Amino acid sequence: MAFRKLAALFAVCAALGAAMVIGHTPAKATVDSEALVRVDTGWVRGQVSAHDVAFSGIPYAAPPVGERRWTPPAPPRPWRGVRDATVPASPCAQDPTGAGPPVMVVGDEDCLYLNVTVPREAPPGARLPVLLWVHGGGFVNGTATDYRRLAAAADVVVVTVNYRLGPLGFLSTPVLDRDGQPSGNYGLQDQTAALRWVRRNAARFGGDPHNVTLFGQSSGARSVCAHLAAPASRGLFHKAIMQSGPCANALVTKPVADERGARATAQLGCASSGGIAGRGAARPGDVARCLRGRPLADVLATLPDQGGGFLGEYRDAAWMPVVGTPVLPAQPLDALARGAATGIPLLMGTNREEMRPFVGFAYDAVGNPMTEPEYRALIGQAFGPDAAAVLARYPVPRYPSPAVALSTVLTDWGGTVGACPMLRTARVAAQHTRVFAYELAEDSGRVDNGFPLGAHHNWDLPFLWDLPTGGWYPELTTEAQRALSRQLIAYWTAFARTGDPNAPGSVPWSQLAGDAPVQSLAAGDGGIAPVPFAENHHCDFWRRR
Repeated sequence: MAFRKLAALFAVCAALGAAMVIGHTPAKATVDSEALVRVDTGWVRGQVSAHDVAFSGIPYAAPPVGERRWTPPAPPRPWRGVRDATVPASPCAQDPTGAGPPVMVVGDEDCLYLNVTVPREAPPGARLPVLLWVHGGGFVNGTATDYRRLAAAADVVVVTVNYRLGPLGFLSTPVLDRDGQPSGNYGLQDQTAALRWVRRNAARFGGDPHNVTLFGQSSGARSVCAHLAAPASRGLFHKAIMQSGPCANALVTKPVADERGARATAQLGCASSGGIAGRGAARPGDVARCLRGRPLADVLATLPDQGGGFLGEYRDAAWMPVVGTPVLPAQPLDALARGAATGIPLLMGTNREEMRPFVGFAYDAVGNPMTEPEYRALIGQAFGPDAAAVLARYPVPRYPSPAVALSTVLTDWGGTVGACPMLRTARVAAQHTRVFAYELAEDSGRVDNGFPLGAHHNWDLPFLWDLPTGGWYPELTTEAQRALSRQLIAYWTAFARTGDPNAPGSVPWSQLAGDAPVQSLAAGDGGIAPVPFAENHHCDFWRRR
């Protein structure tokens, strides 16, 4: 480095006062509140806490606004001086109510930022495993900023990423298609851009760019599934973890997504020249300009879910990655069957009562108890000619209430999310790579209006992250649960290091093979043990449906 550049660097550090400079190796904690890192687009200043160093709101792509709305992510612009990375960036624009118009807009279109957390103390010269977390939220909600704990707990580098959501991330229509870049997968391409950023910059935070684990929960796990099938993501990560998001649940295809896009375009008043100018059929370029000019609130209000709510299948939801384009050529399960995960160890699982909140908060948990006739009618609606067989396998007297019975049916079937699609995913993938499968069986202890939520969807998150309490995220209330949290963190981070969750002091976890049991994860003595998952969830019954 030339003397002039060295002098400039020293001047920056002096101007900021005493600060930790994290270069190619993480420095030990020698300061009170600041840390500096040079990423490929400029210097960033993070914040030192008691246990970790957090860098928030680092741009990994250019703002997707104005003419860049509904275009693939572009590289971020470099900046001069030192960028403040102590405050999280805005979430990607979303309507957290999900109720349609009028919408409550939260976040911003200028949202392609990520956060990096590193342990405050790390061995000099370490190359730590890197874990890139993709948040859930049904591809319509969520943020990268709520997730923190893993880095300090297990000497790893953790990256969390915002990506475009809802229609801004997944609108598919021929008027937005470009040469070699069909529309519909902007949110997925954002995530790939973040993986590329990690490849370029991980070492600057003490991470190993050749040991990256991509992991996520719910729609974040579906994203991981998509990246296993996405050619542009190949080689950017080396291990994968999918929590409560089975690859066996099909994603929407390009023709169907384009039909939905046509309806959204009409809702926005851009389908004909009447919403633009003049008369006659609108030209594609005019429609695209019309769409890009529509107010954010109007865009977020388009196209509610297409399916039957919790009785529908996952691909019925309005917004998700689109299959049948160069970005995502095949359904993730088909890609796994052809060996897409060869050489990429996988850890995947589900929660024992995934569907309890979806049913409970439509009925019992909000003071509207489901009756047995309603249960029977809903089974008929969901399963048609198979309803009699389903009712015989899941009779109401076997369960505490009709709502619990329906939750059990939907969890086992897993059309939206649940048990048997996870097992099907694991068995298909295990033909080509190492797979470790689990079921989180620890009861949350949460009961609403007499309705027990059990080990519900999202209950896995507090075991890995420090999250806002309340809502979906009850606290870990017992020492046994906190011990289980430490064990899960040990499993997840051992897997990130070696591709195998087993480590000294952990209860052994067997690789999935054939009809091998799935690892049950629950607190207390004997809570971690293999269980006959397929039998418990009637997966042979559902395989024939």
